Amino acid sequence: MDTVCVAGAQGDQATGQAHQVWPGRRVVAACYGAFTIYAWAVAIFTGHADRAWAVWAFGTYALTALLLWFGRGWLLPMAVAIGGALVAPTLWLITREPATAEVQVIGRSALHLLKYGTPYLSAGQLSDWTSYNPYMPVMELFGLPHSVGLKGLLGDPRIWLSVATIVLLAAAAAVMSPHRLRDCKDCRAHVARLTAIIAASPIIAFPLALGQTDPPVIALLCLALAWAYRGKLVRAGLVLAAACAMKTTAWPAVPVLAIMAWVRYAPLAAARFSVTAVGATGLLALLAAPAAMAQPDAIVQNTVDFPLGLTKHKTPAASPLPGHMLAAAGPVGQWAAIALMAAAAVAFAGWVLLRPPRTAQAVAWRLAVGYAAVIMLAPATRFGYFAYPLGLLAWLALAKSRSSERTAAPGPGPLLIPNGDLGG
Repeated sequence: MDTVCVAGAQGDQATGQAHQVWPGRRVVAACYGAFTIYAWAVAIFTGHADRAWAVWAFGTYALTALLLWFGRGWLLPMAVAIGGALVAPTLWLITREPATAEVQVIGRSALHLLKYGTPYLSAGQLSDWTSYNPYMPVMELFGLPHSVGLKGLLGDPRIWLSVATIVLLAAAAAVMSPHRLRDCKDCRAHVARLTAIIAASPIIAFPLALGQTDPPVIALLCLALAWAYRGKLVRAGLVLAAACAMKTTAWPAVPVLAIMAWVRYAPLAAARFSVTAVGATGLLALLAAPAAMAQPDAIVQNTVDFPLGLTKHKTPAASPLPGHMLAAAGPVGQWAAIALMAAAAVAFAGWVLLRPPRTAQAVAWRLAVGYAAVIMLAPATRFGYFAYPLGLLAWLALAKSRSSERTAAPGPGPLLIPNGDLGG
């Protein structure tokens, strides 16, 4: 029977485009099918904590894919995904396995920060590779709960890394939503669903379960891009400053976003963004570790020399990628890998300057390519770092399905009345 819309239906309501739900169930089911294969590969080819996560994740991803493909609702499959790929393996590893190196470094550095005002040991105290702290001062905040006396789960940095990452992912999804969340029930549901999909993916869940520090940085990068997408550059700068004050891996985003602001808006906008990002980074680092600024040599040795493999004690981060294979050949190979990294950085800078990005999507694409190149050529690298380009590509896919302009939330749904039954 034909129908017509009455009772004030207009705009997006009348055309049915107010909430174009993306990704759909079949797309997400296919993704979780791919995640299942990835978890199987991790379980077969790795060991220790990686394999423990993979055992949990393999069955979880397979069940989630089936529920999405053959079921109707979102609540059950997303609950299964979050519970089996993130919550359960994280609790298992916290209670059954020794803390990973990242967790130990954050905990020790946080304690040192409380005692001495700096999370970095001096050169004479660096006795082995675990003595180094490659993170910026704000990262140590995740270790403070244990340092002030919290025991068990509440004192483990992995819990706080997970909570922060999920909150930040939800914030990024909320900024990208077509309507304000307080005004739109459908947008709130979609943000919750999207947050669960991303948080349960291997890009986020795997490193969080192991206590790796990249997920909150990736989430902050996505949130900064979301604000830039909306044209809110000062907010983007503040968010990016938090990421830069956590880890040096976020620093490349500052100049690329500044160039976008210059070419899309105005030099003044670029200057405002740059001052906000750089100034807030310094302020956050100073507030988090006031005594660290008095030891610049220690900062450089921990956050620059150690990741590049230029210190006496080397990081064990390794994978069969070109940069690491070169570095493993000896001092000549080490400097060759660094030279290739520098050449890649120069080429990347040339690309960004000659073909400047004019949108947040273009920024995400350039950063994804840049991160992938650095990961391939870095002397000390691991496959887990590919979470950066993959996370940015996931954000890019989301941005392509959204309009950069927000509209008013739709009102009550239209009344559908069969043709010929309008009365008379």
